[in-house]
Amino acid sequence: MKVTSEYVTSQIVFIGYTAFVSTNTHDASGPVFVADNCALDFINTEYGEGARHCECLVDDDSVVDWLKQAGLLSQAPGKAPDGLLALALEMREAGKAMVKAAKTGQRADADVVNRVLTLGNPTRELQWDGETASYQMVRRRDTTHAFGLLEPVADALVNLLTTAQLDLVRQCEGDDCTLLFHDLTKSHRRRWCSMAACGNRMKVAAFRSRQKAG
Repeated sequence: MKVTSEYVTSQIVFIGYTAFVSTNTHDASGPVFVADNCALDFINTEYGEGARHCECLVDDDSVVDWLKQAGLLSQAPGKAPDGLLALALEMREAGKAMVKAAKTGQRADADVVNRVLTLGNPTRELQWDGETASYQMVRRRDTTHAFGLLEPVADALVNLLTTAQLDLVRQCEGDDCTLLFHDLTKSHRRRWCSMAACGNRMKVAAFRSRQKAG
């Protein structure tokens, strides 16, 4: 068999895709962190369509687990507060709607986000730090309540909606992939949630399509 550069490239892509299938978190039941933005990663706790659909927030404890994985919770509460899941799902839908609306210069309901910001607002205390021999401002969140736990997510949504270039917030172009990301590449030409995941998958599909056509 004659080995062409196109054949070698196709095999590299196929091998990458095979590895992706066996380890791809999109096909698993856990969260993914590919958005380069905390608020978008939170919205991405539900992703995919059809057989690739995944819901990461299924109970109060799963919300706590996501907050820990996202680096928003250094120490988990002894017990996840009641109503945490319901509030998280409500805020996720609101966040999704606000991002979509804001990208087209429109308004969406921000009531739940404002409620979390108000009721989960950290207290500030002036404390003496013996190591530095100076006073330090310390922020404390009440992580025994759902509002306190989700306040950093609400704050991330505020930062996204008020400071980010929303035209660089995009959805992965992969088939059946609904993951959002903030394109921070220099060229601003990012197309996939992950090159190792949907990027390879779509390259394999395109290669097979060209082979059939040929």
